[in-house]
Amino acid sequence: MSVLVVGANGQLGSCIKDLEVQYKDLNFIYTDATLLNICNLKELQAFFQGNQSIDYCINCAAYTAVDQAETEKEKAFQINAEGAKNLASVCKENKAILLHVSTDFVFDGKKTTPYTEADTPNPISVYGASKLQGEIEIQKLIKEHFIIRTSWLYSEHGSNFLKTMLRLAETRDEISVVSDQIGTPTYAGDLAEVLLKIIVTSNNNYGVYHFSNEGETSWYDFARTIFKFANSKVNVIAIPTEAYPTAAKRPEYSVLNKGKIVQALSIRVPHWQKSLENLFI
Repeated sequence: MSVLVVGANGQLGSCIKDLEVQYKDLNFIYTDATLLNICNLKELQAFFQGNQSIDYCINCAAYTAVDQAETEKEKAFQINAEGAKNLASVCKENKAILLHVSTDFVFDGKKTTPYTEADTPNPISVYGASKLQGEIEIQKLIKEHFIIRTSWLYSEHGSNFLKTMLRLAETRDEISVVSDQIGTPTYAGDLAEVLLKIIVTSNNNYGVYHFSNEGETSWYDFARTIFKFANSKVNVIAIPTEAYPTAAKRPEYSVLNKGKIVQALSIRVPHWQKSLENLFI
């Protein structure tokens, strides 16, 4: 089977590349924005016509600059909504199955128990709204889709909280981190494995799913755990959200319930601390 990975140079796409050697029955085609513009429908159609054997498309492409999106709304919606719509349209035309990565930011964070797929989205940022619109466009256009919402993604690749903390620790003795936003750090390699398992098992239980690692924590405790595993002596100071103002609002609580995907794929979800620790071994 041929698998097109769109946005392949980001951290999730890079983790899929790391796993490629384990999936010898899959033929991977990797593209990024310089090779394939998902905002251009005609370009997408031509690409699929030139690669007619595409069976699955994994959409890792996204506008993820959460704060910048507040002033670049048009660009965020163009990539996260219009781009997703274009991919859904072309996948439908070519009978390809679409795997689309979405976010916990589609929720407002007012709950105090993990969000299920049945909970009503209510984004509080442009980024969250643009990602939700992408989900809506996909659901309107194509039945054969998997929308996977995830949270607090990090890895050894790209730009993310883990790498930011380790970089700051090189030049600082003290770092202040928000302690009143609760969620679940998710290792991008674990998400990549889930996406590939959907493909190799030919799963046809289409729809919306939640996947993150298990457990819940704050950004403050996430940072402290990073430095523990890194054997760093940096001092982490807990601060409230209002002490670190940002252009975009963040959900106060965005833990995702994984019950649906665990049942659908018969998987065991690693705890976030275990997956993080494995990066330092």
